Amino acid sequence: MEALIPVINKLQDVFNTVGADIIQLPQIVVVGTQSSGKSSVLESLVGRDILPRGTGIVTRRPLILQLVHIDSEDRRKTNEENGIDGEEWGKFLHTKNKIYTDFEQIRQEIESETERVSGNNKGISDDPIHLKVFSPHVVNLTLVDLPGITKVPVGDQPKDIEIQIRELIFKYISNPNSIILAVTAANTDMATSEALKVAREVDPDGRRTLAVVTKLDLMDAGTDAMDVLMGRVIPVKLGIIGVVNRSQLDINQKKLVADSIRDEYAFLQKKYPSLANRNGTKYLARTLNRLLMHHIRDCLPELKTRINVLAAQYQSLLNSYGEPIEDKSATLLQLITKFAAEYCHTIEGTAKYIETAELCGGARICYIFHETFGRTLESVDPLGGLTTIDVLTAIRNATGPRPALFVPEVSFELLVKRQVKRLEEPSLRCVELVHEEMQRIIQHCSNYSTQELLRFPKLHDAIVEVVTSLLRKRLPVTNEMVHNLVAIELAYINTKHPDFADACGLMNNNIEEQRRNRMRDLPSAVPRDKAASSGPQAGSVSDQADSGTGNWRGMLKRGEENTGGERAILTPTLPASPQKGHAVNLLDVPVPVSRKLSAREQRDCEVIERLIKSYFLIVRKNIQDSVPKAVMHFLVNHVKDCLQSELVGQLYKSGLLDDLLTESEDMAQRRNEAADMLKALQKASQVIAEIRETHLW
Repeated sequence: MEALIPVINKLQDVFNTVGADIIQLPQIVVVGTQSSGKSSVLESLVGRDILPRGTGIVTRRPLILQLVHIDSEDRRKTNEENGIDGEEWGKFLHTKNKIYTDFEQIRQEIESETERVSGNNKGISDDPIHLKVFSPHVVNLTLVDLPGITKVPVGDQPKDIEIQIRELIFKYISNPNSIILAVTAANTDMATSEALKVAREVDPDGRRTLAVVTKLDLMDAGTDAMDVLMGRVIPVKLGIIGVVNRSQLDINQKKLVADSIRDEYAFLQKKYPSLANRNGTKYLARTLNRLLMHHIRDCLPELKTRINVLAAQYQSLLNSYGEPIEDKSATLLQLITKFAAEYCHTIEGTAKYIETAELCGGARICYIFHETFGRTLESVDPLGGLTTIDVLTAIRNATGPRPALFVPEVSFELLVKRQVKRLEEPSLRCVELVHEEMQRIIQHCSNYSTQELLRFPKLHDAIVEVVTSLLRKRLPVTNEMVHNLVAIELAYINTKHPDFADACGLMNNNIEEQRRNRMRDLPSAVPRDKAASSGPQAGSVSDQADSGTGNWRGMLKRGEENTGGERAILTPTLPASPQKGHAVNLLDVPVPVSRKLSAREQRDCEVIERLIKSYFLIVRKNIQDSVPKAVMHFLVNHVKDCLQSELVGQLYKSGLLDDLLTESEDMAQRRNEAADMLKALQKASQVIAEIRETHLW
C-alpha cells in the first residue's frame, strides 16, 4: 500500500501538465497562525532548510510540496541522465525540467517566485508553487503549506488580509480528500487555537484532522503539555503529536535538521518518557504517511468515478468543437442544411433539444393563436366605445330631413363596420407576435441545436441575417393579407347570413312577446286596437310590408310602442321664443339637457345594438379562424418551405467559403486545451487502472 502515494504524485503530475485543478487529490494541508512553527515542521519532514524565513507573514503563496522517497537505483539513474552528483534534489513545476541540488537555491527560488506573483508588499496570492523533493531520507507525502492566520494587517498589507487568508485556507481544507494538519504552539492556550477552529468548521467530526503541538521546549517553567498530548484538553480523533522546533538561534547558527531531530528525541525522553515513542518529527512523518495512504485508499473509488465522468464531459466538449476542416464546400452545405432542418423541426415540435423552461417554436405559435389572440378577440366588447347617443345620432343622420317610419338600414351598417374595424389591431398584433417568435427560433437553434455554428461566427451571423431578411420580407405580405381579411368583412355586410337571420328571428319573437304582454296589461277602458297602433290603416299597411320574421325591419315594427324601460339621453333644447324686436339666429348651438328616451327611440336603439352584437360575433368568429390560417400560410409555412433554398442561394458560393468558415480566434485554443485535458484524464484513468492490476487498491 506504500506505493499508493507515488500513484497520487503521478496523478498530480498529470494534472499539473495542463495547469488544471479540477480533480481534488488527497493531500495534507498544513494550517496554523503566524509563527506557530508550520515552516519548521515542514522542514523537519523534508530534512532540509528550504522555506523562506523572517518576521511577519513569510508564506504568501500556497506551496504544494511533494516528498518522493527514492532508492539508490533511482538516484543513480537520475544522476546519469542529468549529469548531476547528489543523493537529494528538487524540481519546480514553473522551471520545467531544471534540477536543483543546492537547497539554498530552492529557498531563493521560492522567495523570488513569491515576489514575482504576490509583489513585495506582504500581499498574498492563491496561485500555488509546485515543488518536488526527491530524497532517500523522506517518506512519500504530499503537503500544502499555506499563509499563517493573521488578525491585524501590518505595513502596506491589504486591510482585508485576514479575510483573504481565511478564504485561501478554506479553499484547500474544504477539499473532502484532504487531511488537515492543525499546528498550534505549546506555549499558547489550546482552547483558543485558530487552526483547530477553522478545521472544525469544515471537519466537525474530526475524521480528517491531525493536531501538531510545536515548541514543547518553550513552555513556562513548572508546566508541561501532558494533558494536551493525551487529548484531555481538546480531543482530536486522528491524534495529537508534539514536536520540538529549532530556535531562531539554531537557524542562525545553521544547525542541521538531523541534529535538531536528535535533540528533540533526547528532550522527549527526558521530559515525556512515557510519550516519547508517540511524539516527535519521525513519528509525525510515519503517522502522516500512514494516514495519507489509508486516506488515498478510501478516496480512490470516488476519484476514479470523477475522472471517468470528466473524461466523458471533455470528450463531448471536444466533439462539439469539431475536427479541422478538410472539405470546406461540403462542410458549409452540411451546416446550412442542418440549421434549416433544425429550424423547421423546432416549429414542428420534433427538435432534438426540447426546451423545458418555456414554450418555444411551434408550441409558442399555437399559444399565440389560441390563447393570446383568441382571448384578446373575446375580450373585445361588441358595443365597446358605442354609446346610446352614437346609435341614436346615426339613426337620425341616416333619415335625412324626413322623419323615418322605420329604422334605416344604413345606420346599422355604419355602426357595425365601426365595431368590426376594431378587430384589425389585435389581428395585426398576432402577426407581430408570430414574427417575433420566428426570430427567437433562430437563437434557439444557434444555442441548443447547431453548436457547430459557434466555431464559425461569420457563418452564424450570415445565417441569422438571411433568415431575418426572409422574415422581414414576409411580414408586410402577411400584414396585408390580414388587413384584407378585415377589409373583406367590411366590404359586404351580409344580413342574409344564416346565423344572423336566426338571431333576427329570435329577437322578432321576443319583441312580439313583449308587445302582447304590454297589451294584456293595459286598463280595460283603453281600446286595444287604439293602443296597438295610431291608426288601423297604417297598422295594416305596416304589417303587410314587414310580415316576414326573418326580416330585421319587421322586428322594428312589431316592437313599436314598447315601453319595457326608459333611458336618459342628452338632447338639444328648443330655442326660446324670441322677444319682440329681436332676431332669432337658427344656427345657434342648442344647449343639451337630459331627458328620457321615448319608447320608439329606446326600441330603435335596443334593436340596433342587438343586431350589431349579433353580427359582430359572427365576424369575430370568422377573423379568429382566418387570421391564424393566413399567418401560417403567408409567414410560417412559406419560411419553412423556402429557408433551405434561400440559405443555399445566398451563402453557398465559392467566393464566400474561406470567409464564412473562418473559426473564432479562441476556438483553436479551446480545442487544444480540451484535447490536452482529455489526454490527462485518460492517462489518469490508466494510472488508476494500474493500481487495480497490481492489487494495491
